[in-house]
Amino acid sequence: MKMNLRVNFYDTDLMGVVHHSNYIRWFETGRVEFLRSLGIDLNEMMNDGIVFPIVEIQAKYHSPAKFDDELELEIIPAAMTKVKWEFEYKIRKIGDEKILVEGFSRNVFTDAVTGKIIRLPEKFFAKLEAANK
Repeated sequence: MKMNLRVNFYDTDLMGVVHHSNYIRWFETGRVEFLRSLGIDLNEMMNDGIVFPIVEIQAKYHSPAKFDDELELEIIPAAMTKVKWEFEYKIRKIGDEKILVEGFSRNVFTDAVTGKIIRLPEKFFAKLEAANK
């Protein structure tokens, strides 16, 4: 899945480039939109007592984005199991194949009360399987 972003002035630092933390924020936005596109409602999961903390996140910065750049975020599901979700990300300027930033994240499903890792219930996992067909 791909989505477009525009760099806002407040996304930049004193050097006039996007602050590195914003890429992680954009990864999160893309991940939520990807799941929403599959019909997976994260609020419903949380209401069912399932939380999904990030246990690993990485970003590799190749070239900076600047104020008002139009960007394309590509969200690539790398592993979608009943225990974890892994995503890869690529950010480019729209119309340019050069990757500015690439990243990776891993979430695991845990019980909101105990904090123990659990298996994702079928009502959510079935939506992932249907999207992969």
